[in-house]
Amino acid sequence: MVRSRKSGRQCVGDGGIIGRAVSSGEGLPDIAVVTKLRSQPHKFFSRVSPGKSERLPISPVKMLAGREGNHTRRSRFTTSDRCHLSSRYLPVNGPSVIDKMYSCAYVSQFSADGTLFVAGFQDSDIKIYDVDNGWKVKKNIRARLLRWTITDTSLSPDQRFLAYSSMSHIVHIVNTESSMTESVANITEIHEGLDFSTHENDDYGFAFGIFSVKFSTDGRELVAASNDDSIYVYDLEANKLNIRIPAHRSDVNTVCFADEAGHVLYSGSDDHLCKVWDRRCLGTRGKASGVLAGHLEGITFIDSNGDGKYLISNGKDQAIKLWDIRKMSSNARGLPKFRDSEWDYRWMEYPSHLRQHKHPNDQSVATYTGHSVLRTLIRCYFSPSYSTGQKYIYTGSSDAHIYIYDLLTGSQVAKLKFHDQIVRDCSWHPFNPMLVSSSWDGAVANWEFS
Repeated sequence: MVRSRKSGRQCVGDGGIIGRAVSSGEGLPDIAVVTKLRSQPHKFFSRVSPGKSERLPISPVKMLAGREGNHTRRSRFTTSDRCHLSSRYLPVNGPSVIDKMYSCAYVSQFSADGTLFVAGFQDSDIKIYDVDNGWKVKKNIRARLLRWTITDTSLSPDQRFLAYSSMSHIVHIVNTESSMTESVANITEIHEGLDFSTHENDDYGFAFGIFSVKFSTDGRELVAASNDDSIYVYDLEANKLNIRIPAHRSDVNTVCFADEAGHVLYSGSDDHLCKVWDRRCLGTRGKASGVLAGHLEGITFIDSNGDGKYLISNGKDQAIKLWDIRKMSSNARGLPKFRDSEWDYRWMEYPSHLRQHKHPNDQSVATYTGHSVLRTLIRCYFSPSYSTGQKYIYTGSSDAHIYIYDLLTGSQVAKLKFHDQIVRDCSWHPFNPMLVSSSWDGAVANWEFS
C-alpha cells in the first residue's frame, strides 16, 4: 500500500450502491435484553384492562395519562419510560444550515453535555459553536502545521481544551475558555504541540499522520491512532509520550476507550481487524487481549456503547458490524482469498461481486448494510443512551445521506437527504432529538424533530 496516497484525493461526491439493511440475529438476545430494559416502558403502562396488555410501543398520551394516574406508584417516568417516549421522535426533519464553508467538513462532535458543538474543515478551520446561544461561534480556530486536513478533534471532559490532529505526528491543544474568539495558531494564541514521534518511527522513513485522537474520561491522557500501524498514549500531566503500541499490520484508522475506566482500548485497522487492548496487561504481554474478525476490508471507525462489552465498526466492505468482546479470539484467522486486491476505496466503486461474500470466521453479532463507505474514513455511532437507550445505530455515507438503523432488527428506520457530497461525520445530541451532519459540500446541517 502506498501510504502517501491515503488521503491524496480532492473532495468529490459519490453515488453509492444502496443495499438492504441486514441483521444476522446470532448472539443478539443478550444485547436485546439490555436494549429493551433501557427503552421499554413500565409494565403497568401496557395494562389497558385486567389480564390484557397493549402492544408496544405505548402511545405518549397513554403514558402521560398513566403517569398522572400514578399507575407505576412512582408519580414519574423511569429512565426506560423516558427512552421509550423520546426514541420515537427521531431527528429527521429539516435540516437548517448552521454554517457553510468553502471547504470539506470532516468532523462533527457534540460535547458530552450538548452545550458545545465542534466542526473541523479541510482548510484548517475548526469552529466551536455555542448550541444554547443560537449556534453562535464561540471560537474559530485556525490550525497549526496542518497536513491535508483536520482528521479528528476531541474535547476534554471538562470542555476546557480541544485537541486536534492532522496527517502529522504532532497533536495540538487549544484552550477553549480563553477570551480570544479568533484563535490563530501561535499568532493570537498558543496552540501547544504534543510530539507523538519516537526513535522507532525512524524505521518507517516517512512522517506519520494521526487519524484518530481521544481524551481519556479523566482528561489526563490522549490516545491516538496513526498510519504507522500504531496506537499511542500520551500522558498530559507528565507531558510525554507514555506508550507506543505496534498494534496492527496496516494503518490504524480509529481508536477509542471501551468505558469510563480507561483501561481497555478498541482499535480498527486497514488490516480488517478490530482489536481489544487491556493496558494493565501490556507490560507483561505486550499484545492484544483479543481480536475480532469479520470485516472483508479495512475498518474506518469504531464506537463503544460504553459498557465495556459492545462496540460497532464501520468498514470499507460497506457494512457496520456489532461486536461482543466476549466472543473475541486470541489470534486472527486468515482472510478469505476471494477479495479483490486491486480494489481501492478512495476512487473506485465497491465491486458488486464482493457484496455477496461473507467472512468464513465472522465473529460479529450483527451486520448492517445500506450506506456506502468510500473515499474517506466515514464514521458510525450508537444513538444516545439518555434519550434512546442506544436503540439505534447511525452513520454518514459517501452517497451524501445519513442512515439510521434499528440496533436489534437491522432495519433502516431513516435516510436523511440534504447534502450534495459525502457525509463523513454526524453527531446526535446527547439529550435532545437533534442530529448535526458535516459534509464535503462544506455544509454543517442541523436535523431536529418537529
